[in-house]
Amino acid sequence: MEPTQPAEDLILTQQPPTSELGDPEDPGEEAADGSDTVVLSLFPCTPEPVNPEPDASVSSPQAGSCLKHSTTLTNRQRGNEVSALPATLDSLSIHQLAAQGELDQLKEHLRKGDNLVNKPDERGFTPLIWASAFGEIETVRFLLEWGADPHILAKERESALSLASTGGYTDIVGLLLERDVDINIYDWNGGTPLLYAVRGNHVKCVEALLARGADLTTEADSGYTPMDLAVALGYRKVQQVIENHILKLFQSNLVPADPE
Repeated sequence: MEPTQPAEDLILTQQPPTSELGDPEDPGEEAADGSDTVVLSLFPCTPEPVNPEPDASVSSPQAGSCLKHSTTLTNRQRGNEVSALPATLDSLSIHQLAAQGELDQLKEHLRKGDNLVNKPDERGFTPLIWASAFGEIETVRFLLEWGADPHILAKERESALSLASTGGYTDIVGLLLERDVDINIYDWNGGTPLLYAVRGNHVKCVEALLARGADLTTEADSGYTPMDLAVALGYRKVQQVIENHILKLFQSNLVPADPE
């Protein structure tokens, strides 16, 4: 089904002066740059080429591009113990600390008051949503154990699961699904976690979502189903995963019931 016009892009920009992001669970499947901007897009534009220089500085992505991930070495990978100067960390909000995975400072912040763990920012994003969006799995695990609510939706119905799926963070997706979040949650940007995982060409994430019963028939606002997106973008591995899943569903329906 051809869309009459592209779906509106939602751009979520983090504000801290520096941001050290973790690698996605399947980092070989998507392009990368050094931006800390989250872009959700479900219109199948032409994928951007991978930057051959992993440490090169690239400008922020244009609206309509895929979610970007930094390919520069993180401070943790370099062997440093902190990812920002102490004075800088002191100035960050609880949401920025969660997005950057600064667990020690985040724990101190949470001890300052009740229910800070589910405190929304101006967009309605909680610390858990930010940590999920930026692939900070240890922060996600800690926040869930602390009592963070994975069912909370932001102002435009964005969820921790949708943003983790956008980034291809399969392990985080698994953690959230264990908490019985809505796997087919539809946001106002026009997509579900599965649609975002397909749009980002995150094969492992697509497999995980399908295995847990994600709906293959839901269309994005652009008019594309998950299979439509995979075909339109030329993502053959994702297309094969979807085809295999459909085949399994078909075969399971052909299995005769056990005689009583």
